[in-house]
Amino acid sequence: MYLIKTAEINEEIRDLEVRVIGDDNEQLGVMSSKEAYALAQERKLDLVKIAPNAKPPVCKIMDFGKFRYEQQKRDKEARKKQKSAQVKEIRLGLNIEKNDLETKSKNAIKFLQSGDKVKVSLRFKGREMGYTQQGFEVIKKFSAALEEVASLEAPAKLEGRSLVATYAPKK
Repeated sequence: MYLIKTAEINEEIRDLEVRVIGDDNEQLGVMSSKEAYALAQERKLDLVKIAPNAKPPVCKIMDFGKFRYEQQKRDKEARKKQKSAQVKEIRLGLNIEKNDLETKSKNAIKFLQSGDKVKVSLRFKGREMGYTQQGFEVIKKFSAALEEVASLEAPAKLEGRSLVATYAPKK
């Protein structure tokens, strides 16, 4: 409907003439803001300016408190349905065994199926920095295990002492 954050209501409307819409969405025509306010009071409702930039401005007769409550309810429901994807991290070692790699890849598949992204990092310790090519091979094996459920978002690259790759769930 209308997105009203700082709407002018009732006496706050200072325009000389306004176009008025009734509480059952019928056009009541152009009248002075005082007449429109009196009409709204007569119906025990509020006069709310909904289109301030129109010529003349458009006002609607409605129950503003009820409208604001329903608007907040809709906003809350929309926030509930919004899901932000988290980034889960899986750490590997250079000399990881086959079974450990399979276990880590199964965990990554669970994360990806639940809609999260997965960041895989392989940390080099001490003299392992001389064997970065082996690290790329480990990441390649890990990627092969995730091939069916994930797409490579950021390919493996060396960041300091870590080799990092990011995967996103396939759509």
